[in-house]
Amino acid sequence: MFGNIRDNEIFLPRWNSIMDASPTELDAVKLGLFVSRLESVCEEMGAVLQRAAFSPNIKDRLDFSCAIFDARGELCAQAAHIPVHLGSMAYAMADIVSACEWHAGDMVVVNDPFLGGTHLPDVTVIAPVFGDEGDLLAFVVNRAHHADIGSSTPGSMPLSQHLDEEGVVIPPSYLVRNGVLDYGLLNSWFGEGQHGDFIAQVSANRSGLLRLIEVISALPLPFGAAVNQVQNYAEGIARRRLAELPHGRYHFTDYMDDDGFGNSHLAIAVSIELGAGGVVVDFAGTSAQVAGNINCPLSVAAAAVYYVFRCLMPDEVPVCMGLFRPITLSAPEGCLVNAQRPAAVAAGNVETSMRITDAVLGALAQAVPELIPAASQGSMNNVAMGGVLNALNEHEVWNYYETIAGGMGAHANGHGLSAVQSHMTNTLNTPIESLEMHYPLRVRRYAVRTHSGGGGRYCGGEGVVREFEFLAPTQFTLLTERRSLAPWGLAGGDAAAPGRNLFNGEGLPAKVSMRAGSGDVLTIETPGGGGWGKV
Repeated sequence: MFGNIRDNEIFLPRWNSIMDASPTELDAVKLGLFVSRLESVCEEMGAVLQRAAFSPNIKDRLDFSCAIFDARGELCAQAAHIPVHLGSMAYAMADIVSACEWHAGDMVVVNDPFLGGTHLPDVTVIAPVFGDEGDLLAFVVNRAHHADIGSSTPGSMPLSQHLDEEGVVIPPSYLVRNGVLDYGLLNSWFGEGQHGDFIAQVSANRSGLLRLIEVISALPLPFGAAVNQVQNYAEGIARRRLAELPHGRYHFTDYMDDDGFGNSHLAIAVSIELGAGGVVVDFAGTSAQVAGNINCPLSVAAAAVYYVFRCLMPDEVPVCMGLFRPITLSAPEGCLVNAQRPAAVAAGNVETSMRITDAVLGALAQAVPELIPAASQGSMNNVAMGGVLNALNEHEVWNYYETIAGGMGAHANGHGLSAVQSHMTNTLNTPIESLEMHYPLRVRRYAVRTHSGGGGRYCGGEGVVREFEFLAPTQFTLLTERRSLAPWGLAGGDAAAPGRNLFNGEGLPAKVSMRAGSGDVLTIETPGGGGWGKV
């Protein structure tokens, strides 16, 4: 089933060559076709992963990402999936691929946040692509969020203080060797029969291998030369765009609500220097890493920075490592955005990445206020829950995880969007029908949270209200932000309403883990987006 990909080439349809001769580089039209074909490979990988996966987290919420990297581990192309996945892979993949020996038919799996991962539920599977002469050409990669990664609490997003509490830590390991899937490795981490989503990830990479070989075979020049041309083209666009921004140094400090263990109002400080040579982003002054799990590895901070500057680029620019070469990133070791092992990081990927985005946008608003929106909701509003066995083993064990939408910040050209995922997340909600079919839950209310967006010339978007009724004993964990510190407005616009968490009508902290019984009700009211401009 998982044979050497080259053994199957005879069955592949061949695309027509995109050029008749063998040039040293592609012209503009054919370069655009090449980029589009690489992106289409990533899109097809995502379609396979979604359709082959078992968990609602992947097949319904689309909490996954797919990309192609060159032989050095530099990003070549990606689908429009999850920014925090893709940016962190772009930053760290070179270190991962250089640490492994690669052979045809191999796939490596990893989730270690301090070896290029984000947090433990995000599992990455990497497959090499070899040429006819046995030379390593590229990698196809996908990363997917697993709702059960063996954490101390259901949903694998615990209120943790140590990495080991957050689940199974997977160093770079060979999941597939010479085309053979290592079920024993999976069984050593998880119980038998719990491998469906891993198989889906392997299948997605197999699809990517097949399609990328088609693209490579259609090229009239070596794949490496074509990729280098894409990288240089993207870098040129990025440098020209950055040179247009007002040169200078811009500072901004935003704050995390808390870490769930008594540390509050934690600073994310950023200094951005714009100049002709590119941009330097420095996080000196950021709070030190903390006991709670809002710490994040530097790869996650890089993802947020890359995302913001990607938003300033022309739409048509290829999203590859060349786009990010003009960006220099610096953060003190041991700070909140460059945490060191064994710091807990489960919420750093989802919550701190959002605040890093806010801080970088806040600094850039001083340089180009007409291009920067007010703060969006600033939280992914993480809800993790599951069944727990009682003394008589009477209750079913299950795991569920979801991020909940909120309001988007207003901007110089209009109002913010309501009830959307923004910035570092790009997932969907779990449809009520799917949620109620798979789990002992009932959604009692799902609505726009009126009057939660900030006022101004343009109003911020509204958050949402999502209310769960538990139909069986359940343990749940909330990892949320912007509950005490509201999303800010810009240019005189008002701040948005902060979010609220309620259990049977009583307020809950931003970060909490507790048990619920049948009939109990959990309500999540998400923040709105900040307003822009004075009325």
